[in-house]
Amino acid sequence: MINWTLYKRGIQGSWKMLLIFAAVITMYFTVIVSMFDPALGSALNEFAKAMPELMAIVGMNPASAELVSFMEAYLYGFIMLVFPMLFCILSANKLIARHVDRGSMTYLLSAPVKRETVAFTQMKVMVTGLFALVLYATLLGIVNCEISFPGELDIGKFILLNIGVLCLQLFIGGICFLCSCIFNDSKYAVGVGAGIPALGFIVQMMANAGKDLENAKYATFFTLFNSDGIIAGEPGAIWGMVVLFAGAVALFGTAIVVFSNKDLHI
Repeated sequence: MINWTLYKRGIQGSWKMLLIFAAVITMYFTVIVSMFDPALGSALNEFAKAMPELMAIVGMNPASAELVSFMEAYLYGFIMLVFPMLFCILSANKLIARHVDRGSMTYLLSAPVKRETVAFTQMKVMVTGLFALVLYATLLGIVNCEISFPGELDIGKFILLNIGVLCLQLFIGGICFLCSCIFNDSKYAVGVGAGIPALGFIVQMMANAGKDLENAKYATFFTLFNSDGIIAGEPGAIWGMVVLFAGAVALFGTAIVVFSNKDLHI
């Protein structure tokens, strides 16, 4: 069901964007890990004590003094949510909606290739890039920690945390890809595809801000990604990951069906 020529072309068109996001993630991981101090506490922890409301808004509130909790708080409450999400938004639009908007989809569909194959192949390009980005962050975190603080990182928990991030980002990618398949106009695809996860993230930040808005977290899918619970091995957090992954499969499947049956006017 995959067209390898189209897949290779999609990967070639995505590697520069992947390098940019990888470079940003590298910078943040290197700086944050270097600030961990297992003996005295980090400067970030001191800042969190001074401005707890601000740090709570972006989820930067470590549950314990362990290195994995430190990284979860300062990297997986904002950085590893926002930057992969931006990749999903840009990639989804580039792979489907922009081709339709510019008319270049005509050339893709003029070959003896089914629409389902085109949509599935473009989805595969996006998922490959997202998987590569999260895998890179996982390996980068492990290597950085083992160099700076040998034996301090619980690698099993850290890998599970990144699997959770991948499930969340696949769900976000499914939303973006579905919007890209629904709308023929690139600006609407980006507007709605970016608007839904961005609004969800803002609601999550509001919920983190204080008790008065705490229940707002149930209005967004971000609450299914319980990073503290994943590290603690809570069953509810694990089930949240499963729900996100199942939702991603459903969204991508729906997107392929929509694209296969829509009137493209090309």
